[in-house]
Amino acid sequence: MFSFIVRRIFSSIPTMLILILISFALMRLAPGSPFSSERGIPPDVLANLEAKYGLNLPWFEQLFTYLKAVIFNFDFGPSFKYTDRSVNDIIAQGFPVTLTYGIWSFVVAVAIGIPLGIAAAVRQNSALDYAAVGISIGAQVLPNFVMAPILVIIFTLWLDLLPGGGWNGGQWQYVILPVIALSTSYMASIARIARSSMLEVMHANFIRTAKAKGLPMRNIIFRHALKPALQPVISYLGPAFVGMITGSVVIDIYFSTGGMGQFFVDAALNRDYSLLMGVTILFGIMTIVFNTVVDIAYAWLDPKIRL
Repeated sequence: MFSFIVRRIFSSIPTMLILILISFALMRLAPGSPFSSERGIPPDVLANLEAKYGLNLPWFEQLFTYLKAVIFNFDFGPSFKYTDRSVNDIIAQGFPVTLTYGIWSFVVAVAIGIPLGIAAAVRQNSALDYAAVGISIGAQVLPNFVMAPILVIIFTLWLDLLPGGGWNGGQWQYVILPVIALSTSYMASIARIARSSMLEVMHANFIRTAKAKGLPMRNIIFRHALKPALQPVISYLGPAFVGMITGSVVIDIYFSTGGMGQFFVDAALNRDYSLLMGVTILFGIMTIVFNTVVDIAYAWLDPKIRL
C-alpha cells in the first residue's frame, strides 16, 4: 500500500508541470495583452508596463522565472488588474469563501445521496425507490444556474426567509442557498451511482449465499454489500468535490459571495495572466490531490487496484 501511495504522489508531479506549461503557453499565444484594452496608451508607457511585469522577455525566460517563483516560494506574482495586490492576496481572500460552501455542499451531497441510493436499491420497486429515482432525476436536470434563481425567488422574494446574496462573514443564513444550489445535481448523481452499484452487488453470488445462511439483512448490507457497493461512489467523489469548487463560478456571480469564481471570470476578461495562472494552478493541485486521495481510498476498498 505504501509503494502504491508513493507512486501516485510522484506521478502527479509531471502532471502538474505539464498543466502549468500548457496554461502558460495558451495564455501567451492568445492575441493581445493585459494592457492592450487601454485606449490611447502611448507606446513608451506600454513598453514600460511590459518591462515592469517582464512581458518583454522571451517566453522561455518568463516561464523559467514563473516556475522558480511558484516552486520555491509558492508566489504567483502581482495581479495585472489589481495593481496594489498580489495574486496570493486575492486567493487568500476568495478561496476560503469558495472552500467553505464547497465543503458544505460536498457534505450535503454525500450525506443525502449515498443513503438515498442505498435505500432505493434495498427497497427496489417500492414507493421509496420510485421517490428516490424521481428526486434524483428532478435534481439532476436542474443545474446550478437554474437552481440558483429558483431558490432566490422562493426563499427570498416569496417567503422572505433567507438573503438572496452576499456573504457577511459566512453566517449560516448566507451559506444555505449557495450550498443547496451547488450540491443538488451532485447529490442526484451520487444517489444514482449508489443505487446502481448496490443493485449489482445485491444480486451477486456471495450475497445470495449470505441470505441462504440466514444472516440478518442488516448484517448483509453493512458487513458484506456496502463496501463493494461504495467503490464506484468513491471514484466519483474526488472529481465531484473538485467540481464543486471549480464549478462555483455561477454561485459566486449569482449570490455575490466574493469567492474565487468572480475573480477567475474578471481575470479572463481582463487578461490578468498571473491571476489566471494562479487560479488554474490552485484548481489543478486540488484536482490532483483529491484524485490521489480517491485512488488511495479505492485501493483500500479493493486491494486488486494496487497491482
